[in-house]
Amino acid sequence: MIKIFKYLEKKDWAFVLCSLVFIVTQVWLELKMPDYMSKITVLVQTEGSNMKEILIAGGSMLLCALGSLLSAFIVGYFVAKIAAGLAMRLREMVYNKTMSFSMEEINKFSTSSLINRSTNDITQIQTFVAIGLQALIKAPIMAIWAIVKIAGKGLEWTGATGVAVAVLVVLIGTIIGLVMPKFRKIQSLNDNLNRVARENLTGIRVVRAYNAEKFQEERFEKANNDLTSTNLFANRIMSIMQPGMTLIMSGLSLSIYWIGVYLINGAQMTEKLTLFSNMVVFTSYAVQVIMAFMLLTITFIILPRASVSAKRINEVLDNQENIVDGNRMDGDLLEQGEVEFRHVSFRYPDADQYVLQDINFTAHAGETVAFIGSTGSGKSTLINLIPRFYDATEGEVLIDGINVKDYKQEALRNKLGYVPQKSVMFSGTVSSNVTYGENGKAPADQELIEQSISIAQAEEFVLKMKGTYQAPISQGGTNISGGQKQRLAIARAICRRPEIFIFDDSFSALDYKTDRILRKALKQETNKATSLIVAQRIGTIMDADKIIVLDEGKIVGQGSHKELLKTCPVYLEIAQSQLSKEEIENA
Repeated sequence: MIKIFKYLEKKDWAFVLCSLVFIVTQVWLELKMPDYMSKITVLVQTEGSNMKEILIAGGSMLLCALGSLLSAFIVGYFVAKIAAGLAMRLREMVYNKTMSFSMEEINKFSTSSLINRSTNDITQIQTFVAIGLQALIKAPIMAIWAIVKIAGKGLEWTGATGVAVAVLVVLIGTIIGLVMPKFRKIQSLNDNLNRVARENLTGIRVVRAYNAEKFQEERFEKANNDLTSTNLFANRIMSIMQPGMTLIMSGLSLSIYWIGVYLINGAQMTEKLTLFSNMVVFTSYAVQVIMAFMLLTITFIILPRASVSAKRINEVLDNQENIVDGNRMDGDLLEQGEVEFRHVSFRYPDADQYVLQDINFTAHAGETVAFIGSTGSGKSTLINLIPRFYDATEGEVLIDGINVKDYKQEALRNKLGYVPQKSVMFSGTVSSNVTYGENGKAPADQELIEQSISIAQAEEFVLKMKGTYQAPISQGGTNISGGQKQRLAIARAICRRPEIFIFDDSFSALDYKTDRILRKALKQETNKATSLIVAQRIGTIMDADKIIVLDEGKIVGQGSHKELLKTCPVYLEIAQSQLSKEEIENA
């Protein structure tokens, strides 16, 4: 928890200092009131007392109460500023850190857990700082000051107060010991609930198609019940604290008065009034001591969850990134867009087997290189090594003669126009989706937007939409079809004007006619760029300059369509499953 406080800024520490001053003022004013109460008690019991003196003492007591209230408001304002500022900073840091994660690191934490850490966990920290920190500072000051005030006013009363405090400490310690493990478990159960709900919402079509609503309900119900039962156990244990403390406080007051009765009864007449006054004051201060521990209880209620949340946030912020920036901003070759794999092998973290083994090829600037193979042969994995979504386990991936690990990630990705298997649309407009992100070159103008959409064969449906290029796109592109999303994703890559296009099975949702027209237009308009295409359909890649055939993570064939039909049995087998005998013979 203490590590979180290093993210406080200088102005926050200034607010903490100001809060400390006002907390001390508030405690002083609260502890001053029993003195005036004692004075009023003596004046009331003394014959011939002046009413004016009683009113002055009562007015002073009222001023102390109002001053304490004002100090509490000021402290609340400062603490709220500190808490809100820290929460904002943590959200930004967790978000930025998450955005720097590789796919390996995102999978390590899980998406649902990262969402929970940046929302619920940070809220727990904010609550602790806003409420618990104030109580944590105020409680010891109040307790120590009150104990100093009552020192020497009665050994018997002091003993009763000590016993009450000891019982209170045991009660708090026992409760915290029982609930702390549960609070740790609650945060992981929150992650699980978030994951189940997220899966249900993102996969709602599949759920309904397979009539799996009941199955999903049961999964959610189990996750919900696990979280609820753990929460109930923790809250039931915590609920013992408040009545327990009230019982201790009432018992202490009763003990003080009971002891006071015996002391006053056995005292001489001249001492009775002093003892009675001391008893009233001692009761007030003893209650203040217990109140200090009640404030600590508030902290102990909030601290366990905040401590667990702080640990989870620190896990994200302290995570050592696997993919580290290089220093290069550009390559050295005159021909921009060359991609080379030198003896590249790759396996996923904690996996035993390699997904890719000894991959060697070169895609020269302006060439179209295609990758084909059966499902699980490593095509997409190979492509993902170029933008460094993962790093090669062995060997080198080079762009323009420079290892991709030596580039700054921003510079590397500015060279690429990436179109993933699953087209992703963001809430906004057609234009904002096509021009999404940093272009790496001059900002895209309207002419470039329209040209990119035209090349991607998306003009046909975009011009029919209400608002055309400014037509709204909903989150996830739910208001357009899969093929339309795919074409807009391709337009986005074209608009970037990259040196290298990466199409990861990006033509699968297009019909053969649109696929052929789009690739022809792409070849004409972007002939200087290198194109890397992953595809399942031979019709999509048969015109490529080079086709690389993968099988079980190894290259089993390289060459043109005609060459591979003669030299590569795996490619021939794929061709026979997709093309007619005449098409193969006439190739």
